[in-house]
Amino acid sequence: MSEFDLGKFEEEAHERWTRAFESNPSDREKFYLTVAFPYPSGAMHVGHGRTYIVPDVIARFWRMRGRQVLFPMAFHVTGAPVVGISKRIARNDPKTIHLYRDLYKVPQDVLAEFTEPLTIVKHFAAEYQRVMTSCGLSIDWRRRFITVDPTYSKFVEWQWKHLYEAGHVIKGAHPVRYCTVDDNPVGDHDLLEGDKAEVIKFTLVMFHYGDAFIPTATLRPETIHGVTNLWANPNVTYVRALVDGKPWIVSKEAAEKLVLQDHTVEVQEEIEGKDLVDKTVTHPLCGTVPILPADFVDPDMATGMVMSVPAHAPFDYIALRDLQQQGKYTQIKPIPLIKVEGYGEVPAQDAVERAGIRHQMDSRMDTLTQEIYSAEFSKGKLFGKYGGQPVRVAREEVAQEMCDKYHSVVMYEFDTRPVICRCGNKVKVKILHDQWFLKYSDPAWKQQAGDHLKDMALVPPEVRAEFDRTVGWLKDWACTRRVGLGTRFPWDPAQLIEPLSDSTVYMAYYTIAHKIREIDPKLLTPAVFDYIFLGKKSPDLPEKKKLDAMREEFLYWYPYDFRFSAKDLISNHLTFQIFHHVTIFPKDKLPKGMVVFGMGLLNGAKMSSSKGNVFLLEDAVSEFGADTVRMFLTGSAEPWQDFDWRNELVLSTKKQIERFYSTVMEIQDAGGEPQDIDRWLISRLQEHIAKMTAVLENFQTRQALQEASFGIETDLKWYRRRLPEGCDGSRELATLCSVWTRLLAPFIPFTAEHLWKEMGSKDLVSFAEWPVADEKLVNTRIELAEELLARTVEDIESIRKLIQITPKSITIVLAPEWKHEIFRTIARSTDRNTVIKEIMKDDEMKKRGKEATDAAKQCTTLIHRLPPQVVAPLAEESVNERAVFEAAQAFLEHEFSVPVHIADAESSEHAKGATALPFKPAIVIE
Repeated sequence: MSEFDLGKFEEEAHERWTRAFESNPSDREKFYLTVAFPYPSGAMHVGHGRTYIVPDVIARFWRMRGRQVLFPMAFHVTGAPVVGISKRIARNDPKTIHLYRDLYKVPQDVLAEFTEPLTIVKHFAAEYQRVMTSCGLSIDWRRRFITVDPTYSKFVEWQWKHLYEAGHVIKGAHPVRYCTVDDNPVGDHDLLEGDKAEVIKFTLVMFHYGDAFIPTATLRPETIHGVTNLWANPNVTYVRALVDGKPWIVSKEAAEKLVLQDHTVEVQEEIEGKDLVDKTVTHPLCGTVPILPADFVDPDMATGMVMSVPAHAPFDYIALRDLQQQGKYTQIKPIPLIKVEGYGEVPAQDAVERAGIRHQMDSRMDTLTQEIYSAEFSKGKLFGKYGGQPVRVAREEVAQEMCDKYHSVVMYEFDTRPVICRCGNKVKVKILHDQWFLKYSDPAWKQQAGDHLKDMALVPPEVRAEFDRTVGWLKDWACTRRVGLGTRFPWDPAQLIEPLSDSTVYMAYYTIAHKIREIDPKLLTPAVFDYIFLGKKSPDLPEKKKLDAMREEFLYWYPYDFRFSAKDLISNHLTFQIFHHVTIFPKDKLPKGMVVFGMGLLNGAKMSSSKGNVFLLEDAVSEFGADTVRMFLTGSAEPWQDFDWRNELVLSTKKQIERFYSTVMEIQDAGGEPQDIDRWLISRLQEHIAKMTAVLENFQTRQALQEASFGIETDLKWYRRRLPEGCDGSRELATLCSVWTRLLAPFIPFTAEHLWKEMGSKDLVSFAEWPVADEKLVNTRIELAEELLARTVEDIESIRKLIQITPKSITIVLAPEWKHEIFRTIARSTDRNTVIKEIMKDDEMKKRGKEATDAAKQCTTLIHRLPPQVVAPLAEESVNERAVFEAAQAFLEHEFSVPVHIADAESSEHAKGATALPFKPAIVIE
């Protein structure tokens, strides 16, 4: 038997797989799947591994099912992240140098060249391809491209021509996330932290402080009537600044932010926060209120000053309560102004006290705050003296009134912080003028996207609500940048199309990527792409023969069947690509389905390259073997669930593969004559084939592995246990080994290829025919017999452990026929709660009285415990239990090393015999 050596298996397979997975149009049905292409700015970790290995398993599965499969890959290098990395490396930033030199293991001479962004891109794109190949990904690498290739840029320009002509690209002023170091708007992919942060519109409530204003930002201007005080951080240095010619007192950070939001700001002097404490401010709608000290006030949040409404804001209430418990400011009382069902007169107090919250740091405070705010907005009404309007109406009206009469203005801020650019700088909100946007707010465009979403297969189904929500709330998207890599914006060449906006329909580009590079980019006019993708003919098309070949590729492969990506991309990329597809392509070329991934954990914590909490994919493959990594990443959780990488669990997966390999090598040459137990094994195998096929069609990789690995291994253990002494098995084992190897080939292709060759095949198992369940080989009678026997053996073992004696004999007592009648009646019944009454109407059962009633109850309990696939056939016909146990008598006596007797309950002298039930005989150990 050849030695189990994953490294050797990998070398063998790589030699045989050269160009094997290059895929061209054929007369077979196609299966086209794509996965979000990576941004190659660092080394791959095991989280990336799961992202790309799961689609590979699916690609291999459908390839073996006879489909023509396309699984392509490219590299996304658009945007500013890699520019920021190169700048940090150029200035010898210690954290960045440590990350690339020590974690990503970039050689020093290569790292020295990383001051050029494209050098970083090219290095890691090559590394990604190398590591992906080492993992056994069956990718058609001919179609590889990067998003700054001239031919791809021409494709992007064509895409944007259609978006522009459809009215989806507009120009205007808009608040955006902005990096002041890169002098650039930033998108989700440009951020180290805060990619979920949204820009929120706040109203600045202007309180008079002497001759100046102190502005406080609020999302709830209607609560102005309940303000009891302001909060200032005594440890912060504030500034007095002329803002648009008027004196304001704000934090230093706020002064910087206001400059970015169309205000002129001239700082005049600094003011210590402690000098503001105990002073008073006034506002026409709430009168004079004091400024109280609060360490929790964040100078980087809006203006760095906060208005306090303790009746309706749990944080304000508990902060005031803390001070009053120290004997301070006891004269201040919450001022309720909103009535809301389910809460007392002072909602914040009611909620805090009811929850038993003792301090501001309680982890429940955020949830409680959101609960109060939501309840008041949806169901709350202002008291009559404050207008009596619903909160949702009053909010907008009061905000407008404040702006019209009381000097209020709007300020934009993030809903969560911090927001950090990949260059390491804090991101701020800036109002950009002459900024280009994709108008995702357009109701008609939303309707188009939403309508197509209804036709798409989404996995898992529950993500549909998140997609629908995203389509609903999606706002206009700043789609251009001034700094970074990418395609120049056609109508404003000084700007670049930002990363998410240039990567929405590249799945179509894959279909022609290997052919389009043969054409001079200067010849790639919009008319060329209109012909390739839309079939629009026009005069003087260049290289017509080549264009026809590309159109043939596109028509064969498109639309894609499934796209795989992470769940955090639902809120941007995965939804953007639907908007763009419905604008550009005809209905028969729109995407068919998407599979959404869960997140990756490392020893229970979220993986993060920037925080060093990663395990590199290359290291994992080197330490455990590619097949081990593949099996663990696809078998530890379903793709849409979060997975947790733990080395000790990965090691057990490697041992599992070794067991599989050793078992196949040991049993594949068995040549005995088939017996009933062989027919049982082959019958069970058909069920594993059918179940595994069904769950893989639904992308359930974990469940598939349960069937193919644990399910078949468990059956083999019982099979070998049941073989007569001196028998190694029959020639049916060769059939099982062939099927088993093919079932596991998508998951552990390196081991499978080696075994396939050991079995005598000259062809690749990667292209072998997927096993198909044969109903003719399913033998329910034999399966039920073995199920009965296995359950009885398990019961005997349990009793022996319990009674702790050395037995002299074992008697298996079989239930009488009348109990079988009861069992069948109950098993066939649709209402098992009333069936006992029906049974007792039978004259024979009436005579048995309580004995029959008790048996019916016991049978009902047993039926609930048995698997449905066991109950269903037993409902039609009982197993000949005596024949089963007599045929297995020698096996049982060998198992337990004592005489085994089979008796009927009605002739048995043992009191236990009365407890015998169908499919659960009584067991007497003496």
